[in-house]
Amino acid sequence: MDTTDPKVFRVAGLVEPADLPRLCEELTELLGEGGGDGGDGFVVCDIGAVRRPDLATVDALARLRLTARRLGHRMAVRGAGPELRALLELAGLADQLLTPPPAPPPAAPGDRTAGTSASRPGTT
Repeated sequence: MDTTDPKVFRVAGLVEPADLPRLCEELTELLGEGGGDGGDGFVVCDIGAVRRPDLATVDALARLRLTARRLGHRMAVRGAGPELRALLELAGLADQLLTPPPAPPPAAPGDRTAGTSASRPGTT
């Protein structure tokens, strides 16, 4: 995996309230205690295989997001169906969880990093 690729955490099946501690522990293991390593501090939570999403699923995603933040990562959800999207909207979490991972910065040509070589850009 390229170091610019986000880490992926997969959740599948039914999500029950009793699953929360295990899910948070698994995410902590994936991200490690160092935080910010690999993937530029970004993790994708793939929930495409979650069955019958409900408020327990929304609660789990909110807690997973808090766990990721505590470890220095941002988190986005991938694979949310229309039912879960509607629940996230109602809970006010859609803006925080349904954002795509950041795009890598464009590569500069040659050895240039940015800007111009002129001492005062815009003047002749």
